[in-house]
Amino acid sequence: MNHPIMYSSKKMLPREQNYSVGEREALAIVWAVNKFHRYLYGQHFILESDHRPLDYLQTLNSENHRIMRWSLSLQPYRYTVRYVKGSDNVTADSLSRSRE
Repeated sequence: MNHPIMYSSKKMLPREQNYSVGEREALAIVWAVNKFHRYLYGQHFILESDHRPLDYLQTLNSENHRIMRWSLSLQPYRYTVRYVKGSDNVTADSLSRSRE
């Protein structure tokens, strides 16, 4: 069982709100990896996401230039992307819901 050790969030810029779902998911990963760089660099870590297409981040087969740039920025890190069903990822899902 996983236990969170830290939470972090970022408010998206207006231009980022226009990104596709896949781009927003990839942006979240790149932002988090950069934010926690001092803890992650040189370590193997697992990125868990309920967005299955993020597996392509470790390959350079994207025709989207933004995704390609982000994929290149993640190359210095040793990581594995693991798909987790949204219903099994309760903590992350509840934290991402808007509270109004």
